[in-house]
This record gives sequence, C-alpha cells and structure tokens, in this order.
Amino acid sequence: MSEQENKHRSVMLIDDNEIDNLINQKMIEAANICDHIYTHSGAKSAIEFLKNIEKLGDTGVQVLPEIIFLDIDMPLMDGFQFLDEFEKLSDDTKEFCKIVMLTSSINPQDVNKSHKYASVKQYINKPLTQRNLEKLAI
Repeated sequence: MSEQENKHRSVMLIDDNEIDNLINQKMIEAANICDHIYTHSGAKSAIEFLKNIEKLGDTGVQVLPEIIFLDIDMPLMDGFQFLDEFEKLSDDTKEFCKIVMLTSSINPQDVNKSHKYASVKQYINKPLTQRNLEKLAI
C-alpha cells in the first residue's frame, strides 16, 4: 500500500489540555497520516462540529474526520459522555469515524468501558508516539 493510499483526509483531536493537543498535532503532522487536523479543547464543541457536518449531507463526508483521538478526563463533557452523544449520530458517521481513546487514565474500568462502544477501535495511553501512530490498526 502506498503512503498516499494509507493517508487519511482528516483527523480530530479532542483534549482539554491545549499542550497535549499541540504536541499530538505535531506528532500527527510528522507522521504524515492525514491532510487536515481538527483540534477541539472540549468534547461538547467536537460533538457540535460533527452534528453540523452531518447537516451538510454528502458534502459533509469530505470533511468528516476518519480518526478521532479522544481524551477521557475532561470538564463539562468527558470522553464517555462524548461517546454517548456520538452513538446518536447517523450510522454513516459512526461507520466512517474511528475513535481512538488517547488518555492518561490507566484505570482498567475505563479500558473495559471503552470496549463497550463499537466506534472505539483502540485505547492508547498518553503520550502519543510515532510508534503508536505506526501501529494504528485502523
């Protein structure tokens, strides 16, 4: 598979820690796995973004992120609340967007809970590394 075939159109980072978002953005840029990176410092704004894209219909598919890196521990709306809202989106969106939990949580309950969501494809502990990006099974 050529690098171009393996490249995604867009990726989304959702983390309330701006420094983590910046570092993760730089890691993703260095890995050259996508053309666009959307960053959200809150899960609420990220879910609103996805809902607005859905309203665009077929045009929205062009901007939907193929991979969403999601933190768990965030104020206002945590990662699991985001997942609950994400489950209410259209089947097409849920099929297209693959979620990777990217968190500092080492709580086994969080790992187990994340497996209950079909959209969650992987669970990675922070920090995001080039090795993690290379091993993305998505």
